[in-house]
Amino acid sequence: MRGFFMVGGRRLSYLDFGGPGTPLLALHGHYNEALAFAPLAETLAPQWRVIALDQRGHGESDRAESYDRDDYVVDVAAFHRHLGVGPVAVLGHSLGGVNAYQYAGRYADWVTALIVEDIGAVVDSDWSFTTSLPRHAPSRQALVSALGATAPYLECSFRRSGDGWGFSFDIDDTVASQKALNGDHWTDWVSVTCPTLLIRGTRSDELAADHAREMILRRAGKARLAELPAGHVVHQDVQAQFASAVSAFLSGSC
Repeated sequence: MRGFFMVGGRRLSYLDFGGPGTPLLALHGHYNEALAFAPLAETLAPQWRVIALDQRGHGESDRAESYDRDDYVVDVAAFHRHLGVGPVAVLGHSLGGVNAYQYAGRYADWVTALIVEDIGAVVDSDWSFTTSLPRHAPSRQALVSALGATAPYLECSFRRSGDGWGFSFDIDDTVASQKALNGDHWTDWVSVTCPTLLIRGTRSDELAADHAREMILRRAGKARLAELPAGHVVHQDVQAQFASAVSAFLSGSC
């Protein structure tokens, strides 16, 4: 079920995959939207009810003038309040992972468990891939061809317009968001008090093994690391293993 709510005069959208299970809030990464969590939701049901946000500027949510760190965290807090589900587990990938641990650190009473997928406490990514994306393609197949091997990772964000195909996110907005994401977020990471699972892809070009281990050490027994044979988008590269790791962690933490 798709739902909408307002925050700061802007309409945000989300997908509630439904079912009788315990709510799990999910936050996607750049180039994606809530629909990216459909396979995870199907696998975790009926024990868990995944509710995924289209973050500002993504999916069916409105574009924004600002994509700063605090903006995203305010959106997550408003999303959580709108759902009225009480304290929950929160999962986030990449951009969504930083949003998730910043939310968990600042709203500790509202997060029972945290899952962070392939993003560090220090982020230093570039946006050359973003600026290389095609802004318009005459057909869906032309868009797939232009993206090559990366097409499956962006497919949920494909959109058809009157004169061709593009994305549900704006390329310039994404660059602004990526620039704001970069930085040292150690203070937020170590402020999280709930049980935490950090999932890293062993072929990731975003989260180095040494950095992931340092993140676990700095949380002094409150966080653990799972490394899976995947790239940066672990939940897509190894769907079954990712879901199994998430389910096992949540079952022992919530």
